[in-house]
Amino acid sequence: MPLARRDLGSAGALTDVAGLKVGHYTSPQRPTGCTVVLAEEGAVAGVEVRGGSPGSRETELLGAINTMEQVHAVLLSGGSAFGLDAATGVVQYLEEKDIGYEAGGARVPIVTAAILNDLAVGNPKIRPDAAAGYQACLAAATTPPAEGNAGAGAGATVGKLFGLQRAMKGGVGTASLSVAGLSVGALVAVNALGDVFDPDTGALVAGARTHDGRRLLNAPQALLRGDLPPELEPGRATTIGVVATDAVLSKVQVSQVARMAQAGLGRTIRPVFTPFDGDTLFALATGRAERPAEALLVGALAAEALARAVLRAVWSATGLPKYPAAGQLGH
Repeated sequence: MPLARRDLGSAGALTDVAGLKVGHYTSPQRPTGCTVVLAEEGAVAGVEVRGGSPGSRETELLGAINTMEQVHAVLLSGGSAFGLDAATGVVQYLEEKDIGYEAGGARVPIVTAAILNDLAVGNPKIRPDAAAGYQACLAAATTPPAEGNAGAGAGATVGKLFGLQRAMKGGVGTASLSVAGLSVGALVAVNALGDVFDPDTGALVAGARTHDGRRLLNAPQALLRGDLPPELEPGRATTIGVVATDAVLSKVQVSQVARMAQAGLGRTIRPVFTPFDGDTLFALATGRAERPAEALLVGALAAEALARAVLRAVWSATGLPKYPAAGQLGH
């Protein structure tokens, strides 16, 4: 019997964090796209990279000991390394709005970005470019963004440990929490090599399929049985996301939040942080609540919001011809 679709209810969205907008661009030509998180007034930023195959822009700038504290946008994109070009469109959009830091008479927008590899889903010559990034900015709003097959999640797949031909559809998801007057949100594009599990029930939600493609395999259990993939396929994965809060945090604290929040991926994706994933997570603090908070509290909440967002990403996704969606297969 197929796994019953879990009712996740209203989980909130990253846009519940004051000071942020989210916009998608989804290609009409093939399943790919990009997602932008705009912090037009600036947000203190950090990053944590756990996967062994990352692709990114300006992440070194976010190191806790480096000078620049704030960013004006974070871009998540499909298209592998080609997708980094979409950040140019985000920079253009912000420059036109005169947003950026003062540098020699000009305002320079700080846009950091990470990419996932969805090139095997459709024509790999079609990928997000600068125009796509610009369009995502035009679409950005404070309302909850679309989930599933949208933006950076349009071409995302999961469960690729035993080959892309046995994978399922991934997607983009978002969630938020409000505790003690603070808001913490997450947005994630799930394109993992590993399987996705519900941490509350332990149920396998989506992942590698059996040889006939009709049932879920459970890749972690297969590995324990000694059922090893015949050949690993690098460059086909990566989960990327953003967690954020309206609390006032320092750059060091935001970096600590990014580190703690990665636990949300560890709770939901197995295996995770592999040599073939480029798992990258950005953390933002807008300060709009005008009150400080402990990084421990924010990091714990961010990990929970991220885990919920991962589940929403796969449950919200719609299957493609070669990649069924969560709930379409049995165990």
